[in-house]
Amino acid sequence: MNPVKALEQHGQAVWLDFLARGFIAKGDLKKLIDVDGVKGVTSNPSIFEKAIGSSDEYDGAIGSALNGGDRPVIDLYEALAVEDIQHAADVLRPVYDKYDGNDGYVSLEVSPYLALDTKATIAEAERLWKQVGRSNLMVKVPATPEGIPAIKHLISKGISINVTLLFAQQVYIDVAEAYLEGLEAYVAGGGDPSHIGSVASFFVSRIDSAVDKQLDDKIAKANDPTEKARLAALQGKVAIANAKLAYQHYKRLFAGERWGKLKAAGAKPQRLLWASTGTKNKAYRDVVYVEELIGPNTVNTVPPATLDAFRDHGVPRDSLEENIDDAKQVLADLDAAGISLDDIAKQLVKEGVQLFADAADKLLGAVAHKRETVLAQRIDQQTLALGTTLAKSVADSSEEWRAAGKIRRLWEGDASVWSNTDEAKWLGWLHSAAAEKTKLADYQDFAAWVKREGFTDAVVLGMGGSSLGPEVLAETFGQTPGFPKLHVLDSTDPAQVRATRDAVNLTSTLFIVSSKSGGTTEPNVMKAYFFAQVSAMLGADKAAAHFVAVTDPGSSLEKLAKEQGFARIFHGDPTIGGRYSVLSPFGLVPAAAAGIDVAKFLDSALAMVRSCGADVPPQQNPGVQLGLALGLAGQAGRDKVTILSSKAVADFGAWAEQLIAESTGKDGKGLIPIDGETLGDVSAYGNDRFFIDLRTEAETDAAHDAKLQALEQAGHPVARIVLTSADQIAQEFFRFEIATAVAGAVLGINPFNQPDVEAAKIKTRELIEAFEKAGSLPAEKPAISTAEADLYTDDKNEATLRKAGADGDLASWLKAHFARAGAGDYVALLAYIARNPDHIDTLQHIRLAVRDRRHVATCAEFGPRFLHSTGQAYKGGPDSGVFLQITADDAHDLAVPGQKASFGVIKAAQARGDFNVLTERRRRALRVHLKGDLASGLKMLDDAISKAIN
Repeated sequence: MNPVKALEQHGQAVWLDFLARGFIAKGDLKKLIDVDGVKGVTSNPSIFEKAIGSSDEYDGAIGSALNGGDRPVIDLYEALAVEDIQHAADVLRPVYDKYDGNDGYVSLEVSPYLALDTKATIAEAERLWKQVGRSNLMVKVPATPEGIPAIKHLISKGISINVTLLFAQQVYIDVAEAYLEGLEAYVAGGGDPSHIGSVASFFVSRIDSAVDKQLDDKIAKANDPTEKARLAALQGKVAIANAKLAYQHYKRLFAGERWGKLKAAGAKPQRLLWASTGTKNKAYRDVVYVEELIGPNTVNTVPPATLDAFRDHGVPRDSLEENIDDAKQVLADLDAAGISLDDIAKQLVKEGVQLFADAADKLLGAVAHKRETVLAQRIDQQTLALGTTLAKSVADSSEEWRAAGKIRRLWEGDASVWSNTDEAKWLGWLHSAAAEKTKLADYQDFAAWVKREGFTDAVVLGMGGSSLGPEVLAETFGQTPGFPKLHVLDSTDPAQVRATRDAVNLTSTLFIVSSKSGGTTEPNVMKAYFFAQVSAMLGADKAAAHFVAVTDPGSSLEKLAKEQGFARIFHGDPTIGGRYSVLSPFGLVPAAAAGIDVAKFLDSALAMVRSCGADVPPQQNPGVQLGLALGLAGQAGRDKVTILSSKAVADFGAWAEQLIAESTGKDGKGLIPIDGETLGDVSAYGNDRFFIDLRTEAETDAAHDAKLQALEQAGHPVARIVLTSADQIAQEFFRFEIATAVAGAVLGINPFNQPDVEAAKIKTRELIEAFEKAGSLPAEKPAISTAEADLYTDDKNEATLRKAGADGDLASWLKAHFARAGAGDYVALLAYIARNPDHIDTLQHIRLAVRDRRHVATCAEFGPRFLHSTGQAYKGGPDSGVFLQITADDAHDLAVPGQKASFGVIKAAQARGDFNVLTERRRRALRVHLKGDLASGLKMLDDAISKAIN
């Protein structure tokens, strides 16, 4: 007789430890049932990983599943696994029926990530039980300390359970006790236990592998030949002895009065199932863990190779209760040898959980790769060229993150991923795209109202995250027919405020006042100005219909908006910081107003959310990979993140600049983003650069690509991101958010606070209060004064610059100042003037000249806009900046309704507050105040800097 089928005569059921789609579909499982008498199937992450990741048999199913819409990687895997389990259960159903529910089961494991979480294990087991919907399913739950109470609860709810990762006899007793108590609770609640099945999976070969390793060490150290022989005699014996004694506990536990009552009610015993029965030591007989553990009411789950081997040369016999005294002696001798089987068992449980988690990571990584392949045209592509050293660091760190489950911990809000302070309070951005998708009707209603009202323009009045995200949308999407043109004002410069006023028709303009706290100076004064302007034309009542507010619940802005009767109030999420808020109402309200398809926009964002999800291992997770590369490069001195954006997405760098700088630049650490620096020759750069190149698929620039390739070949790390089209920019918002959060973790900082931004705000408020009292800002004494400009700095900087040759002319001060920029430094131009094309061109000309001459990274910023952006890194980040602040006389000031301080005074206070904090932090800072005509002053400054650096 077939030795496998003959096991039936000894009371043992054979289950197969294998599952694959083709194996079921081609009838191979059915054949094993018919020929070998196989009565069940077990699965685990390792089995599914081999089935899905090592073949193409699931590719069609994955493609079909995604044709119905994108889904998270874990959902995609579960859809495949559940379908396989259902098909296997259906094939095994005749066995289940024939043996009255004693056999015919298929097992599906709860996520190994939940092995140490009782509540989560229960919730997932209940969900899988319901999702599979087959009475011959057993849900696999590990016998961890947290798993045992889950087992009891699940049995009490009538769910069949396969208890896995059992190694120790006492733990088995605890598991059996949990089963009995669960049955008793179920029966006490009026349940019929006859449909409940359970097995306790007692692992075998892994014990011998662990014990033999320790025995080998002791044998090598022993000097006495007799002792060596005694130790060697234990090898390959412990696992079987341990299992035999566990079976003796089984006989005791499922007998007597207590069990009799449950049996009378229809309950089935929880059979011992021998798992891990494939022989790992080639010195042992390949069927030893089958032949030596045959006995009544047991199950042996075998991998295909072991099944084939036993069919070929296995010898069935009633072996399980042979030599019980010898088994006891084996364990006694092991203990006498100083080897603790209990300690080994505990370690094996820990390792088993990790091994299954490792397999799950590999499995989900394979599914993630297949998903990305199917959705190639719907997901922006990223490639990293990091060089050998950085690439190895990223690979090593990726593995460390994977093994520690850090990406899952990040998504769960574990603050210890970062600095273990208040990070958990600021993670709403992780879920904002999904959350806002549920509010589509509100955005669509708002968009319809905007269109119906006939607004020709929409102006966002905000700063930082409230303005930079909408600015990207305005520049990237342009104007939608039938909807207003979107503008952004994020300045207190009188000329820029006036330019915005002149660019729109106030009587047909919608103003979006955007401030999370409601207390930010700039949006409040901008709102006051434009509300007064519109009121003067239409009256206050009608003016209010031109204003909407985006703010956090309970803010002062919300209160004011209600008092003045704003047309709409949209609430932000208090758990989302401003720079992470573009996929929340702070970005979506302007998007809807501009006629951007919010549903499509969010769907695009969600594609990247899924690619960067908690279920995607670091190695396959694009956001995590970029973040690790940025953080590790920064630690290695390449902390100048140079963002290159093609024409179609040119404004993205300004948003990313704020995100990276404000998130990472603190505690003397950080990444310094470099936006707007056009690409130069290799000779222009030091060894402190990391390049990120974004472009759309349709855009080509051979000269740019050649320069980028030359930089890569010269050893500079390069990240290339290709968008299928510009309207997929939403994906990049999330990619960079997750990457920045990960980079912050690498750097060991809190990427969600901005302590040094607050410092500048405090200084500004003090200066404005002084103006309110005295009617003027406090007097300043320049270091030098000329007809064209005044120069200011603190005593320490002044002494240093004079010692370096600065005297009575501007050029000498600039020469001494820029000479302070050395390798690894950057030069930042901080201009408190209107941000317009002419001024942008002037600053660009200056910065590129400095870069090419001094070979340092350069920043060209406009104040006060940058205060809510890169200002954090300049003050709190690494002390590698050389700062030239540029201020100027305002040709025409503008009054702020209801305040003594004008726009010009507020801007001046902001500039001085900013500069004061820079000098207090001992930064290398110099301020040039231009007098008279601004255009002439800027040209003079350009010429002076050109002389100074040559």
